[in-house]
Amino acid sequence: MRSISAKARRVTRQPSRALKYALYRAQLRLPLDEQLAVYSAYWNAAYSCNPAAIYEKARELAPHIRGVWVVKADRVRNIPAGVDYVVEESPAYFRAMARAKYFISNANFPEYVVKRPGSVVVLTHHGTPLKLMGLDGLTFAGRDGTGSAELRKVVAKWDYSIAANPFSTQAWNTAFPGRYESLEYGYPRNDILVNAKPEHGERVRAELGIAPGQRAVLYAPTHRGGNAGKASVYLDVAALAESLGPDAVVLTRSHYFYEDRPSAAAGAARVIDVTSHPRVEDLYLAADVLITDYSSTMFDFAVLDRPIAVYASDWSYYKRSRGAYFDIAEEHPGVFATTQEQLFDLFASDAVDGEDARRRRAAFRERFCALEDGRAAERVVRRVLLGEQVDHRPAAAPRVPRQTTPADQPALS
Repeated sequence: MRSISAKARRVTRQPSRALKYALYRAQLRLPLDEQLAVYSAYWNAAYSCNPAAIYEKARELAPHIRGVWVVKADRVRNIPAGVDYVVEESPAYFRAMARAKYFISNANFPEYVVKRPGSVVVLTHHGTPLKLMGLDGLTFAGRDGTGSAELRKVVAKWDYSIAANPFSTQAWNTAFPGRYESLEYGYPRNDILVNAKPEHGERVRAELGIAPGQRAVLYAPTHRGGNAGKASVYLDVAALAESLGPDAVVLTRSHYFYEDRPSAAAGAARVIDVTSHPRVEDLYLAADVLITDYSSTMFDFAVLDRPIAVYASDWSYYKRSRGAYFDIAEEHPGVFATTQEQLFDLFASDAVDGEDARRRRAAFRERFCALEDGRAAERVVRRVLLGEQVDHRPAAAPRVPRQTTPADQPALS
């Protein structure tokens, strides 16, 4: 039996958890359940992202493998009806974590979780990286690498790492060096952006109250580290909505680290707060334009080949303090602004979807979206859960997303 870490030992010293952890240790002596897969997203806070897409495809292609989601007690409401789940740190949770063969998450599982021989850990990640990640970030700008040893131990548990594109594969290799197999398949969460029919987006628009003919502009910023909790300091969304006029509506989606909502400004007309919407992919399909900063939303939204505006008022500071894999000011997917006035002017002049913006968007899509053919989740399920050898590249990724359903597509060879 592998020894447990100092952090795990601290867990056992907490009276309310010691008994449950003893149960976990006892369950580790039992055989792996070869037909049990544990799923998690965003540290057990949601049913979403790549793990959700993989789970749904596994129910179709590998129904003999039971999928169970881990969820925090106060987030059970996020689990759809019909989806099995265990509450974080409940007895059922510790039993599942001890016995499962497969672990699939877009973030790492707790350090105390033992990587048993024969178990399979899949790290799906939750975005194409712009800012430096992992060891790259820990050693950036003279940092001493504090935390590197702990990170290497966590990465050593991975069997597979999913990459949306060759760029991500390279970034993960330096950010998270390890012996895992890189699955350069595209992102499962983006399959719906390719496969959804037009009525999908129309339905979401109607549910959000967007009038027919209105231009829907989605504003989805990332967090800023030291400024987490202060989303509204970056863009005045009420002013944006006013500048766009009555034929437009602004959808605002705060990062989950934020405490405030940018739409909270008094008198914010034609602004809809969609932070609590369960599936960001639905919002992409409903939106006509995306405004973001350094968020991975730009890489996903680009699959749809719709206009993207990067509003990065603090780019100079951000790249010095956080580091980046490339210069978004030079290699953006449409238009780039550092002030609100510039941003509003780009919309007023229609430059947001002008010739230069389209050229840049095409180059961006070629670099980051070439694998997105709507079958990434299928590739993951076949490789990981069914043990099949799968070509890492689709036969032909579409330049414009196809309007097909999975039933229209033949099985992968």
